[in-house]
Amino acid sequence: MKYRNMGSLDWKVSALGFGCMRLPPRRINRIRADTKKSIDLIRYGINKGINYIDTAWPYHLGDSEKILGETLKDGYREKVYLVTKLPIFMVRKSKDFSKYLTTQLKRLQTDYLDGYFFHALNKGQFEKIKKLELLKEMEEAKKEGLIRSIGFSFHDTLPVFKEIIDHYPWDISQIQCNYMDTCVQATTEGLEYAHKKDVAVVVMEPLKGGTLVDPPLEAIEILNSAKEKKSSVEWALQFLWNKPEIAVVLSGMGSKRMIDENCEIADRSGINSLTSQDQKIIERLARIYRKRIRVPCTACGYCMPCPEGVDIPQNFACLNNVHLEKSRFRRFQTRRTYRKLKSSKNKVNLLDPNGNGMLCNKCGLCVDKCPQRINIPEEIEKAKKNLRKQTTLFSMLK
Repeated sequence: MKYRNMGSLDWKVSALGFGCMRLPPRRINRIRADTKKSIDLIRYGINKGINYIDTAWPYHLGDSEKILGETLKDGYREKVYLVTKLPIFMVRKSKDFSKYLTTQLKRLQTDYLDGYFFHALNKGQFEKIKKLELLKEMEEAKKEGLIRSIGFSFHDTLPVFKEIIDHYPWDISQIQCNYMDTCVQATTEGLEYAHKKDVAVVVMEPLKGGTLVDPPLEAIEILNSAKEKKSSVEWALQFLWNKPEIAVVLSGMGSKRMIDENCEIADRSGINSLTSQDQKIIERLARIYRKRIRVPCTACGYCMPCPEGVDIPQNFACLNNVHLEKSRFRRFQTRRTYRKLKSSKNKVNLLDPNGNGMLCNKCGLCVDKCPQRINIPEEIEKAKKNLRKQTTLFSMLK
C-alpha cells in the first residue's frame, strides 16, 4: 500500500480509503448491511494496509456505524483513522450536536474520532452551521478529546465550496471527483484551492457510482488502443492518485476481489506518474461518457428510501445504461431489467424498494436529499418513457 500526506495533519494515510456506504447487503432488506460479511470484509481491507475508514450516520440506515464498532475490536481501532459525520440535515438546535456525537461514539464503540465532518454541506446547511454556531460545538468536542480533526463533506457549487473553505481553518474536506466530474460541484479548481489552504482533500465517487467500471464499446476501443494496458477501474483511480492535491481516494468495496484489485492499483500509483499520452486517453474516455450519460446519478442512495417504493438509483442506472451501451442485445437486457421492477403498489417492497417509475407520485421528498441536485421526479418520468418500450428478442436481432 502507498501512503500519502494528509494536508496539515501529521497523518500518513493509505492512498486507498474504505468507504462504508456500500457494504454487503442483507438478503431480505438490501438497504441494510450484513454484519458478518461486512466485518470480515473491512478487516480484510485493513490487513491489506488500508488505514482510513469513512462512514456516516445514515449509511445502511445506521448499520454502517454499528458494524464498524464491532469490526474495530481486537486491536483494529488502533490501526486506522476513523471518520464519521454529523447528520446536519437532522440537526434542529445547537444541543443536537452533542446528542448525535454521543450516539455515534457509542455505535462505533470508541472514545474518540480521528475526524468528525459536517455531512453533505451545501449553501443551506452551511447557513445552519453558522446560525446554530456548530463550529463552536466542534471545537469544544475537540478540546474534550472526543474528536481530533474537523472537516466537512460537500455537494454544491464551486463558489459555495470556496466560501466554506475560507470561513474556517478546516483540517479535511471531502469532495466528489472523477475524470467526468472535473467541472461540477467543487471542481478541479476547488480541489486545488483547498490544497493551497493546506486542507487535506478526500475524494468520494472516484468511479461515479460504478458508471466508469463497465465502459461502452467506444470506450473499450480506446482502452485497447492504449500503449499501456489498464482496466477501466485503474484508469479512473490513477487519474486521481496522479494529483498531488488528493490525500485519500475512497472506494465502497463490496468484495475481497474488489479490495485486492484496488490495493494492487494503489501499489502502482504515484503523484505525477501519468504520461501526456495517458492524460489524452482519459480525456477521450471522458468525452465518450459525457456524450452518452443522461442522469448524473452516482447511486449514493441519499434519496432513499422512497415512500412509494421506487428504486430511484436502479431506475436511473437503467436509463443511463440504455444510452451508454451500443449493443442492441444489452439495451434489450437493460429494458427488461427495468420492467422486472415492480409497477404495482400491491407488489412493491417498501422495506427494500424494488419499484419502477410507474409508482412515482412526484412528492418531491427525494429532491432536497439529492447531492447532485437532480430533479428526480422529472428524470423518473423520462426513464418511464424511454424504458417502458416493449421490445422482443426477435425484433432486437432483426
